[in-house]
This record gives sequence, structure tokens and C-alpha cells, in this order.
Amino acid sequence: MDLFSPPKPAGDKALSVTQLLRRMKNLLEVQVGEVWVEGEVSNLKKQGSGHWYFSLKDAGAQIQCAMFGARKRPGAEALEDGAKVRVFAEASVYEARGQLQIIVQKAERAGAGDLQARFDALKRKLHDEGLFDAARKQPIPAFPKKIGIITSGSGAALQDILNVLTRRAPWVQPVLFPVRVQGSGAELEIAEAIKKLGRPEDFGYPRCDVLIVGRGGGSIEDLWNFNEEVVARAIAACTIPIISAVGHEIDFTIADFVADLRAPTPSAAAELAVADGAELLQRIVQFRRRLERVTRERLARARFAVDALKRGALQRGGERFLREPMMRLDSARGRLSIALANSLETSAVRLNEARVRHSGHHPAKVLERRMESLSHLRQSMERSGKDLIAQRAARIDHFRGLLRALGPKSAFQRGFSITLGVDGRVIRSAAAVKPGDLLRTKFADGETTSRAVDGCE
Repeated sequence: MDLFSPPKPAGDKALSVTQLLRRMKNLLEVQVGEVWVEGEVSNLKKQGSGHWYFSLKDAGAQIQCAMFGARKRPGAEALEDGAKVRVFAEASVYEARGQLQIIVQKAERAGAGDLQARFDALKRKLHDEGLFDAARKQPIPAFPKKIGIITSGSGAALQDILNVLTRRAPWVQPVLFPVRVQGSGAELEIAEAIKKLGRPEDFGYPRCDVLIVGRGGGSIEDLWNFNEEVVARAIAACTIPIISAVGHEIDFTIADFVADLRAPTPSAAAELAVADGAELLQRIVQFRRRLERVTRERLARARFAVDALKRGALQRGGERFLREPMMRLDSARGRLSIALANSLETSAVRLNEARVRHSGHHPAKVLERRMESLSHLRQSMERSGKDLIAQRAARIDHFRGLLRALGPKSAFQRGFSITLGVDGRVIRSAAAVKPGDLLRTKFADGETTSRAVDGCE
């Protein structure tokens, strides 16, 4: 027996595919049954029938989920792409595809999914740095000549943009910078493309008036490259206005918040970037018709005025028509001459008055008046000084007389004397003299020395 050959079926014991899948389904429903499962929602699809289909995944695996009559199921509002949820479901098999799945009966939020948490954290960070502020956003030019397109070179988004540009503004030149818009490392390509088209002279690219950055719709994982910080900072640093067009109308990415303008779809981005050529042409036609009507009306009024002039004064000759203006001109010339003469006379009078006032303020005159004032002041000071010296001399003479009358010399002349001790102090009492003390006695014409003897009191 060949060990590598498959066993031969024994009669009618072989199972059909349907039987095998049904046996597996019964086994799952019995052995696994209803369980709580926790994971992150991905690729959520809401059908018009009311049934919702999505994937539930974690870091190692994913499983397909179905929720029938979802809007009536408890916790359905917790289901959204990127949300981390706990679902109560029954393990089963989708026989038509041979696909393992779980039938969700109810759901509840288990906290934000990893992608949603990263999205919220980066959004808060960039918001706090001011990258979402309206004040830093650049206006989109009304009539761009060149539009840079950063997207997949083979995606439907590119065709949508080109179709709109061709229809609305065929004169606009699109400049494509093809990049990957999905998968690992795609965010680096997107950021590099924004950098190069933002500084085209440095890299040999044509300068565009506005850039469109985006892609078509998809799951949160498909769009995640536009939620990376490197793309957000590249958009913020670009000096050329950027329109973000990522996904569908319900999709929002970090790039949408940082961009100068957010478009719900790539087609809408192209419509926002350029004006409608047909509408512009219609407005030009309207302006031309309005201008023609106004011009015709003005020409008609001008012709009517010319005809009136021809029938009036011009018919009688141009000289008559100019007589009155010439008379008014002569009258104005005469009034102007008189006014000029009066003005010159008034100016001459004012000039003379100013000359007189100026002569009084000439530095020589001012100096002369100051010298006279200084001379008067010096004479006054000399008189005052002499009077003060005389007064002081009189007082000194008066005090000198008093001193002679009341001083010690006057007493000496009247016969008085003064006795002094050896220390030069005046002896005022006999009790202050001791026997043997040496005494000095001053008279008007001199002094004598004596010694005290016993019995002096």
C-alpha cells in the first residue's frame, strides 16, 4: 500500500461539501455556542436591509460578524470602524462561502480601539499646537493655472479629479505626483510628495497654485496613512494651499483638519479647486450684454445732446456759443488780478511789520538793553554796599564807646585795681587768699607783685 496515496472512498460514505459544512456548523453551535468576544471593529458595512456586517479583530486574528436587524439590537450605536467593543454572539458557519462567522446579538463599547485611540491622541496634540487654527489656513486661489495632484496613479480618485477638471476647467494643467496611498510606509511617500511640490524649484517640478491630496474611500485601516503625524506636519509646513480629499463624505482624517480646505470626496475637491468654465462663460456673456446695453444708452444720450447743440447755439455759429464763456473768463481774470494786487500789498505790509518787530529783537538791541540793565544793577549794588558799610562802621564806633565806658580800663582810670592769683584768676574774696600766696595787682599804669602775710581776711 502506498503511504502517500489518499484513501479510497468506501462506497457512499463520502460527504458532500454542504453536509461537511453543516456538520461543522452544528458542532460549533453546540460546542462553542453563545460567547462574549472582544475586539476592534473594522470594515463596517450597513446594508439597506438593516443588516450590518463587519470584522472583529485583535493583534493576531480576525473573524467575520453579522448583526441582523442591527438597529433594533442593543448596543448597535457602539459599532463603528476603529471602536473596541464586546459582543455577545453565536459561533456559526456561513455555508454559502464556507466561512467561519459569529452572529452578533448585542454589543457594548469596551473602550476606544487602538487606531481610534491613536487618532484621538494625535488630534489633541496637533490641536494644542495650533495646527488646526483657522488663522493659519491659506485661501484657495480663485483661478489656478496648475493643480498638483498627490494620489495613486492608478486609483479611481485620480480619474474622478481629472474628469471634473476637464469638464469644468479644461485650461487648467494638472500635475500628477503618484504615490502609494495605502500600506506600510505610504505616509512617507505622501509627505515627501507634499514637500517636493511645496518647494518645486528645489526639486525641478513646476510650481502649482493649489495641491489636492487624497484617495478614494475605504476602511479606517485603508485611510490610516492620512492619519500619520508625518503627513500632518508636511501639510502644515507647505506654503502652497492644500485641499484634503480622503475617502467619502463621512470619513474624517487628521489630514482634513490640518489642510487649508477639506473636501468630502476627490471629485468635490476638484470642484472646489476650479471655477465652472460654463458658468464663467455664461457670466461673461451676461456682463457683455449688460455693457453693450449701457454703452448703447450712453451713446444715444450723447447723440441726443449733440443734436440739441447743433439745433441750438452751434447752428448759429460757434463764436456766439463761446461769447458768454469768454466774458466769464475775462471777468475772472480781472478779479484775479485785483485779488493778486491786494494780496501782494497785504503781504508787503505784513513784511514791514515783521521787519520792525524783528529789529526790536535784534541780538545787538537785546544786548544793549541787557548791558543798561546790568549797569543800573551794579550802581544800585554799590550804593547799597556803601550804605551797609557806613551802618556797620557806626555800630562798631558805638560799641567801641560802650567798651571804653564800661571796660576794665575805665575802672583803672577811676582808681580801681584788680588782684590776680598765680594762676591768673581774679581774686574775688579775702577768704580765697592764704598766707604766703603770691599775688599780682593790676593798676591803670602797670602792675605789682606781693605776697600775702598772716592776718589777711
